[in-house]
Amino acid sequence: MSGGGATTEQRRLIDRARGRVPATTARAAALLGAVLSLASTFLAWSYGSAFPGNLTIYGYPGGAQVYVLVLALVAIVLLLLEVSPLRRVLAPGGTGGAVRVLASGVFLVTAFTVLAIGVELGGLINVEWGGWVALLAAAVFVVAGRSLPDDRPAVWSYRLPDWVEFLVIAVVLGLALAAFVEALAIPEWEIFLCFLVALGGALTAAWRLGLVSWISEVGTRHRGVTVTAAFLVAAAFPFTQGSDNHWLNVMVNVGIFATTAIGLNIVVGLAGLLDLGYVAFLGVGAYVGALLSGAAASTIGWNPPFAVTVVIGAVITAIVGVLIGTPTLRVRGDYLAIVTLGFGEIFRIAVNNLDGSTGPQVTNGPNGIPGIPDLKFLGIDFGQSHTVFGMNLGYFANYFFLELVLMAFVILVFSRMNNSRLGRAWLAIREDEVAAQAAGINTFRLKLLAFALGATLAGMAGTIQAHAISSITPDSYQFLNSAFLVAAVVLGGMGTVTGALLGSVVLLLLPEKFRFFQDNKLLIFGVTLVLVMRFRPEGVIANKRRKAEFHEEEISEELAEGAR
Repeated sequence: MSGGGATTEQRRLIDRARGRVPATTARAAALLGAVLSLASTFLAWSYGSAFPGNLTIYGYPGGAQVYVLVLALVAIVLLLLEVSPLRRVLAPGGTGGAVRVLASGVFLVTAFTVLAIGVELGGLINVEWGGWVALLAAAVFVVAGRSLPDDRPAVWSYRLPDWVEFLVIAVVLGLALAAFVEALAIPEWEIFLCFLVALGGALTAAWRLGLVSWISEVGTRHRGVTVTAAFLVAAAFPFTQGSDNHWLNVMVNVGIFATTAIGLNIVVGLAGLLDLGYVAFLGVGAYVGALLSGAAASTIGWNPPFAVTVVIGAVITAIVGVLIGTPTLRVRGDYLAIVTLGFGEIFRIAVNNLDGSTGPQVTNGPNGIPGIPDLKFLGIDFGQSHTVFGMNLGYFANYFFLELVLMAFVILVFSRMNNSRLGRAWLAIREDEVAAQAAGINTFRLKLLAFALGATLAGMAGTIQAHAISSITPDSYQFLNSAFLVAAVVLGGMGTVTGALLGSVVLLLLPEKFRFFQDNKLLIFGVTLVLVMRFRPEGVIANKRRKAEFHEEEISEELAEGAR
């Protein structure tokens, strides 16, 4: 073997000296475990049919068994690929790491299902012998997977014709939409949790193979095509729901939350200003939209066209942002966070008191503004279902499309700001405000601009929210909502659009799927936040600059190794 690498015999001697199982033996054991796991899905795992998925049927995998079957089947293909001539092309770094991940996924899904059968049906006696066979096979699989040889760095440097790469982008986004719709369609939390484990295992395995990095490079190379295709796929979501309004309603709320989070990303992710009262700007826009909606409870008798309402909401929210930012941005760091938190509470208390008793009659106080009518915009009644391409869509699809248009505008604003001189100045302020000021940057003016721009985008989202939820009350804009917005930005990845989107989807959709955890939602949220900050401080989808900041020592070590 050229290039100074160790020969097969040398690697065998090294593994023996370290007490490792020979690679051939480990692969054979892993293959046996994967085959047994796959075969076990055709057995009955439970004596009771009450468990989700009805695991009492022989020869017909159901529920969590389907995910075990898929993961085991993919692992078998990868193990066979390791000894085939195609390995150098499809898995240049080896398949050991990917198989280990898949084995862990099989074991987690199987063990959880067996345990859940015992808990929910009244004891492990309800687990049929097929379930114990599946658990034993999964244990063999995961132990053998741990003995597989380590992978080499996987690098896919293939450059395919443009039309092929366009097709790859379309297929990946189509699969993402299919997986998302499948996740929403799963009613039982047990099967949904198994689906998440299986999906996470499959994605991690693809990353270990180098496939995720290559797809990311393809998307970056054709950024315009990727963004356009992503919005087309998002626009296709209502067609997967038909006239059912439940998940369309949830996704409208997710879209409003995500749009607001992207606006907050300008303040936090680019300018580095920790704003804990940002939800107040969403509330200002919502109250403007509600007061100008023509609702019976509105104290303003003017009902302008919605386009005018959006502009008014954006302008008023920007003015509020400037008024709040002018005194608060004189302080930094923790002091800024505390002051903005205070202004957020001031907004909530103020709209509570504008009830005609303790203050002027503007917002109806704690009663808020109910009965906000549906939008009528561009000749479309947003409260009515419509038939598009021969399919009847629920009326929340109208708000979904409108929110998608606003999100596209907000993403465009964020991207343009991020890549402009203003964006670079904000980043300089975030990194070191004193150094930025010494370099001639007017830090106060630029921080105020970031504050006002973020407020403007939140206000625009609020005007849509007023009509989408049809009732506005002060309790909708508490500090906890601001904390969730900040968490969406931090968990997803500060300074990135995809990070804010991912964080918003996770924080709003998971509580909807795991409703029985509502009483412990904050506890689970706190534990998750601590774990992410410990193991992924830059966020799930971090930009290169943030990743370099948090992993400076690792990058320095890699560069030193490369120099040697």
